[in-house]
Amino acid sequence: MRSYCLNTEGSFKCRDCDQACVGCMGSGAARCRKCAPGYTFMGSKCLDVDECSERVLACHGPNDICTNTEGSFRCDCADGFTRRESVCVRKQKPGVQERGLFEDIQDDEVEVLQQMFFGVVLCALATLAAKGDMVYTSVFIGAAAAMTGYWLSDRGDRLLNNFFKGR
Repeated sequence: MRSYCLNTEGSFKCRDCDQACVGCMGSGAARCRKCAPGYTFMGSKCLDVDECSERVLACHGPNDICTNTEGSFRCDCADGFTRRESVCVRKQKPGVQERGLFEDIQDDEVEVLQQMFFGVVLCALATLAAKGDMVYTSVFIGAAAAMTGYWLSDRGDRLLNNFFKGR
């Protein structure tokens, strides 16, 4: 029974017991017949149990922070962590995602890697062309012409862009 009867002149009113009580004889935690879960008798009234200060850890995760509430407790994540599937994990900074193996390479590094790759390919084709095979010689000359054209067009585009921008 979680309510008690209050006499009034010529009638009565039913009132709810204090949240600390399971059954009561009047208002307040001092009038409980039995304490509700999360409360314990201290002296003559039911007081909140601080689950966070007990010897057994209320929250089990290494990044959990125990917060005592009235009659219970809750486990919150420490600053910089967020709850995911009942475990506190480190928050990712906005705009930062897990990166793949080559995602953090700068543009100038990519250009150097491309030049190295094309250099190795040209070297391999030149070696094959030196053996006298006409197919490889044609491929080598075509690749060299394509690389030269790419290099000239790329440099020409940059030169024109800088000229028009006034640099």
